Amino acid sequence: MVDKVPAPFERGTDGPKVIVTGVDGSESSWRAAAYAAGLARRQKALLAIVYVQPVLATGAAFGAPVAETTAEIAEQLIAEIRRAVKQLEDVFHLRWEFHTFRGDPFNGLAKAADELKADAVVVGASEQAGHRIIGSVAIRLVKVGRWPVTVVP
Repeated sequence: MVDKVPAPFERGTDGPKVIVTGVDGSESSWRAAAYAAGLARRQKALLAIVYVQPVLATGAAFGAPVAETTAEIAEQLIAEIRRAVKQLEDVFHLRWEFHTFRGDPFNGLAKAADELKADAVVVGASEQAGHRIIGSVAIRLVKVGRWPVTVVP
């Protein structure tokens, strides 16, 4: 009898199994989540919706309730996602999970995509003017080159 050796993890062999999308409450992030949901539904993939809780060291140094505030934002996002999924559950079947990571958006999404073994990442285009100069989260994710990245306007 031959012992079966588990196959090593491979990205993208039979279509995406996990699609990661980042949400922060902005219009572009909701459009990206909707697009990613459509991809996940059609591919029968898991949609991993990620909110990256910012670490605001300055606010915390002055006694601002930073952790509580970002946790409240996460709760508001998950409530809105649940409402949207509830409205569509009779029409579409979608497997999804909500995750929170801490840090800046780029590192948080990169860590999420790595830990969740993402086959694809979908993000919204930046709505901040300064990102044209220093680079947006989307551009930085594309440059890393570890996953296919779709940027939704």
